Amino acid sequence: MFPDLAQFTDYGLVFLRLMVGLVFANSGYTHLKDPEARSKSIGLPKGVVVFLGCAESAGGIAVIFGVWPQLAAIGLMLVMLGAIQKKIFVWKTGFWGSDGLGWYFDLIMLSMLAVVLFTDGGRFILLR
Repeated sequence: MFPDLAQFTDYGLVFLRLMVGLVFANSGYTHLKDPEARSKSIGLPKGVVVFLGCAESAGGIAVIFGVWPQLAAIGLMLVMLGAIQKKIFVWKTGFWGSDGLGWYFDLIMLSMLAVVLFTDGGRFILLR
């Protein structure tokens, strides 16, 4: 319907990468800021929370700047699959959950990361 908009695809991918990266970098920071409290709130050992915090922060920054965006997307997709598994099978959370704490958001992030994976983050990246 709007073929002329295709010329802006790479700019759209930069915006997508920025938003995904900010979410993960912030989530990683939350894990690392107080790993003891975070480990209690999500039911994981402190060491795992620190690992997740580092992985999410590094992955988020890599996605934002386009440093091996496909590898970063794969790593973050694994994190999201783990979060979805925990919400569905351990916490028995529904798709929407209570108070909006379902796994729909994790699925959205997984989908956005799939776009980064399949497009290699677009043309504007630092390192392939």
